[in-house]
Amino acid sequence: MGQEKQYDIVVVGGGPGGLTAGLYGARARRKTVCLEKYMPGGQIANTEEVEDYPGFEHISGAELAMKMTEHAKKFGLEIESEEVAEVYVDGDDRVVRCESGNLYRAKAVILSTGGSPVFLGVPGEEEYTGKGVSYCAICDGAFFRDQVIAVVGGGDAAVEEAIFLTKFGSKVYLIHRRDELRAQKIIQQRAFDNEKLEIIWDTVVESVNGDDKQVTSLSLKNVKTSEKSTLEAGALFVFVGFKPNSNVTREALRKDQGGYIITDEKMETSIKGIFACGDVRAQLVRQITNAVGDGTTAAVAAEKYMEELEDKHASRV
Repeated sequence: MGQEKQYDIVVVGGGPGGLTAGLYGARARRKTVCLEKYMPGGQIANTEEVEDYPGFEHISGAELAMKMTEHAKKFGLEIESEEVAEVYVDGDDRVVRCESGNLYRAKAVILSTGGSPVFLGVPGEEEYTGKGVSYCAICDGAFFRDQVIAVVGGGDAAVEEAIFLTKFGSKVYLIHRRDELRAQKIIQQRAFDNEKLEIIWDTVVESVNGDDKQVTSLSLKNVKTSEKSTLEAGALFVFVGFKPNSNVTREALRKDQGGYIITDEKMETSIKGIFACGDVRAQLVRQITNAVGDGTTAAVAAEKYMEELEDKHASRV
């Protein structure tokens, strides 16, 4: 049997958005807990280098995650290692049920559950993640200046990111398993018109190869002819999909076609008292900076929501 615990705010997920929400919640003198399945920091904890977070020209993802965690705990944020099973509404309470059996009751819940890129699942991909294999061009493109860069995918994100990477790479190859792209025609045309970008059709990556330090080449296979080849490249960016972790609430949340949670300007979801921030939320970009901004807004909005509840209850007395 688990325990039942009472808080003002429960933050689900300990990435940058969640830690920031927790910091602001605790700083506002609200009893706040952050539930994180793994180590606090989310995906940045596994990022080799971060150079686009203001104030830090260069910092490892693990160090930035540690600094964020320590800062939030300084203001009184509690962090518990828990795997969340579901979030549901019980009157004025928002309840978080964990796989451990523990129940966390609160007046407000902030979802910072993030998401995961879809992986190719080929040999070398996991081994060289952070050493040439990446899932974010904005985050890592500048590390591969004047190198040959490969991109896998054929949708809007893949083509747009391939075009973006031509700002850095000496040459960019877009590898697609079909003979036509799925991206919008206007985006395709921009790719076709870019002299630094070349598309390799009807082809898949069979393995990622490298030395002790980074990616050096890709083993490719033509799906129509079965011909195999090697592409010399210093980086591989994978854009074959991203899955938001948005199926955590018992009640249905409003989402977009990609499964991302739709919020208002206060980061409040379609369920009162449940807020969302970071990568799980429908928005234009998914960066550390906007996750931190989301977390700030969500926590401040949660505080105001609780004040309204308290005023309503006081008026009944």
